[in-house]
Amino acid sequence: MGLYVIGDLHLSGSVEKPMDVFGMQWVEHQEKIEKNWKETIGSEDMVLIPGDISWAMRLEEAIVDLQWIQKLPGKKVLLKGNHDYWWSSITKLNSLFPNMIFLQNDYVSYEDYAICGTRGWTCPNPYKFDSQDEKIYNRELQRLKLSLDKGLEEGFKKIIVMLHYPPTNDLKEPSEFTQLIQRYPVEKVVYGHLHGKEGFEAGLKGEHRGIIYYLTSCDYLDFVPIQILE
Repeated sequence: MGLYVIGDLHLSGSVEKPMDVFGMQWVEHQEKIEKNWKETIGSEDMVLIPGDISWAMRLEEAIVDLQWIQKLPGKKVLLKGNHDYWWSSITKLNSLFPNMIFLQNDYVSYEDYAICGTRGWTCPNPYKFDSQDEKIYNRELQRLKLSLDKGLEEGFKKIIVMLHYPPTNDLKEPSEFTQLIQRYPVEKVVYGHLHGKEGFEAGLKGEHRGIIYYLTSCDYLDFVPIQILE
């Protein structure tokens, strides 16, 4: 049994949104994901999917993409990304599929770890961060705190944080997200959102202050789920 991550699937089973306009690496990307997933993931494994799951705008449009994920091996934990406009009531979502958990204001357990998370938001930066950004940023901080507190209340002493947005700006400066994360027994942080060479370089990766950060956008991973725990 292992814990894996792959984010930013950007599926478009019911809408016209070809990803190859973003580069040749995206040609037939869904087929790449499926092939690599089936070669990597077993039925007892858990896979974290940190956002930007489907280009669909409504849940009824996203169902075809969610069914596609559901048929792949393993148990899946899904988090909302900035493009997941179809994401609806968390109770409704969690009633749809037996081997898929939609994470929001809560945690999921994996062995002796609590997996806590929220979408996150753009961190303060010198380029653009207005009052609306600040409002959403603070709301997402509270949602992460709520998730972390639930994990602690249930007695977990090891935590993995799952975000869609990176927890720092592109200068990799400390943020309230990194400060909050450091106040809890967090060992690993996974996130996506970033694409392309410049985007990849802007993401915090590796060990920082005793916590390991993973960028898990599927194009960064060459469309192969990455294992973060055995």
